[in-house]
Amino acid sequence: MASTLAVVLRHKTSMLTASKCTPALANSQTFRLQSNSPPSDGPKPPKTLGEFIIPGMKKPVGAVEHVLTSMDKLVNWARKGSIWPMSFGLACCAVEMMHMYASRYDADRLGIIPRPSPRQSDIMIVAGTLTNKMAPALRKVYDQMAEPRWVVSMGSCANGGGYYHYSYAVVRGCDRIVPVDIYVPGCPPTAEALLYGMLQLQKKMDSNQGLLNWWRK
Repeated sequence: MASTLAVVLRHKTSMLTASKCTPALANSQTFRLQSNSPPSDGPKPPKTLGEFIIPGMKKPVGAVEHVLTSMDKLVNWARKGSIWPMSFGLACCAVEMMHMYASRYDADRLGIIPRPSPRQSDIMIVAGTLTNKMAPALRKVYDQMAEPRWVVSMGSCANGGGYYHYSYAVVRGCDRIVPVDIYVPGCPPTAEALLYGMLQLQKKMDSNQGLLNWWRK
């Protein structure tokens, strides 16, 4: 009888000890699972051998995308250092555009060299008043330019019609005919303003991802 009572007491004692230790063990297992799982805000581990983590990015990047991004940066660096604009002078703003090319501002030192043909140009500078009769010619010249291409609208008349905004023969902004990337205000804008607009266009060229977008199609 005494031996049976001792076995029962030992069994109850072991059950109490296990019940007291169970929460601690559960917490330790939970902590172990949480410590092994990656943080939600941090970068996720690569899934394949073709992916790796770039510092500052929240998800793995494919090796091909990384190479194409680097190539885009190289191509953009070359493009913004060799800007060949197609001068489309229509009114008095074209005088300030020619002033930018002259020796006082010397746009050639920045790689800005005007070209006589749209097939050799990557930028069009629309300077002056655009009339309804001239709009088809503007679009035709723009279509002859190779991709990628950009348009700079120079002066109030090219931006929105300017002084002739309510004229029946004037287009109220060249952006109704061609897509415009940079607007240079003024009537007419100075050569410094146009040069500043070209520098802003160089910054916009840095964000071009032609090769990467082609790969993601």
